[in-house]
Amino acid sequence: EIERTVKNGFCEDAEMTFEEYAARWLNRQVKYAPGTLASYRRMLQKVFPLIGAIQLGRLRPMAIENMLVELRKRESHGKPVQEATVQKYLTVVSAVLSDAKRNEIIAKNPARMIDLPDTERREQFIPSEEDANRFLNALADEPWEYKIFYVLALYTGCRRGELCALKWHDFIMTDKYRCVLTVSRSRSHIAGQGVQEGPTKNKRSRTIVIEDEITSLVRGYCYYKTAMAEKAGREVSPYLFADEYGKFIHPDTFTKHLRKIFKENGFPESFHLHTLRYYMVSSLLHHGVDKQTVAELAGHADTSFLERTYCHPQMELKRQAANVMT
Repeated sequence: EIERTVKNGFCEDAEMTFEEYAARWLNRQVKYAPGTLASYRRMLQKVFPLIGAIQLGRLRPMAIENMLVELRKRESHGKPVQEATVQKYLTVVSAVLSDAKRNEIIAKNPARMIDLPDTERREQFIPSEEDANRFLNALADEPWEYKIFYVLALYTGCRRGELCALKWHDFIMTDKYRCVLTVSRSRSHIAGQGVQEGPTKNKRSRTIVIEDEITSLVRGYCYYKTAMAEKAGREVSPYLFADEYGKFIHPDTFTKHLRKIFKENGFPESFHLHTLRYYMVSSLLHHGVDKQTVAELAGHADTSFLERTYCHPQMELKRQAANVMT
């Protein structure tokens, strides 16, 4: 290895095992968010006992197919692992092998040669405008932290980690009634590492114009947090979402509390925190906002993911389409 490193600048070759190469591949990655990398590490740890000892140059599609067979036999929370989950493992393996191919260590990526069954595509149920109004009414009696968090999730489409990382100086007043929000960070829980702060998912900052009603709500929340800090004799936390002691509120807290609100108010079990983001994106698209603008507001690099994930019509629009044909 020393000789190859001196000669070529690297020591990886086709005789290296998949586990060795994958471990080095993980250490070289800089384009993935910390949470994504942690997820890849967890998945690879489950893959290593199945194909980790095989040399890169000897890894064949059959070995990977046998790996998938074994993964399909496993259970998660007492239920069989879904095919979509199994194929996520294959995606990570394929990413490692694609890197080996790019570096001319192997000639082909055997993970790309697997014939996979179709996966069941779950339809995302987008809340109607009536659902959104009912949800906002349900927030009326909620504590300030929850109310502001969920309202911003609904109106800005920010991801959970992005909301948790918001600071007061991210809001800049443009006039007496409106402000501009800059989203540039994300805070998320990473297994074994606690809550970590980093860039947004696509590593880009974006700006969102906040209309007057939401601006007024955020201003009222600021007054409330300032009064609470003065009463406790401490400095106001730079973060919007801190508890009464100025300590950071764990991201999971907002997910669990929202689930409770949905259940108490009779919303479908399929609704979750990301559902609020679905509503914002779908509403903009259905009201004629161009896809590029919506993609930028949602924090997507381009419109392709937007079109695959969010461009399904709400039930009300389907009814309108039916009326056109009668």
